[in-house]
Amino acid sequence: MSDDLEIDTDDLERRMNGAMDSLRQEFASLRTGRASASMVEPIMVDAYGSMTPLNQIGTVNVPEPRMVTINVWDKALVGRAEKAIRESGLGINPQLNGTIIMLPIPELNEERRRELTKVAAQYAENARVAIRNVRRDGMDKIKKAKAAGMSEDDQKLWEDEVQSLTNRMIARVDQSLETKQAEIMQV
Repeated sequence: MSDDLEIDTDDLERRMNGAMDSLRQEFASLRTGRASASMVEPIMVDAYGSMTPLNQIGTVNVPEPRMVTINVWDKALVGRAEKAIRESGLGINPQLNGTIIMLPIPELNEERRRELTKVAAQYAENARVAIRNVRRDGMDKIKKAKAAGMSEDDQKLWEDEVQSLTNRMIARVDQSLETKQAEIMQV
């Protein structure tokens, strides 16, 4: 393979890994009936005149499989933190105990579990599309390199490498989806 016509597969892999990272974040946002500190990461609280992540105004713990606690450091922010949790759309009713906010995680019913598996499948499909778009970009670069003088043998080698990378990433997406759906359906 000639050096001046190389395709940057590291860049393609980095971009595909970005799609995987995004998928992990979306999966973490799905409430599975099991407590997780990541559930409250996206919640923003009006603290000291600016919107601040909940996990930066208190300590987030998971003392039990179905309980998240937030120990708010500043007593003046407890009410605002509680309000932010109620308005977050998590569907969790916070309980106050001094500066500690307790979030009991209710069990999901069968219908809601099925809905969440469909949402997870959609997130996975979005990740697959993003990975395929990166693949298409790589294949376009290979075609341009072919037009600039790359041999057919080199073109085939690069196409095979990009396709192999794509197949590995899609397999990781499928494995992640399978794991997440099993976690959601577990009672």
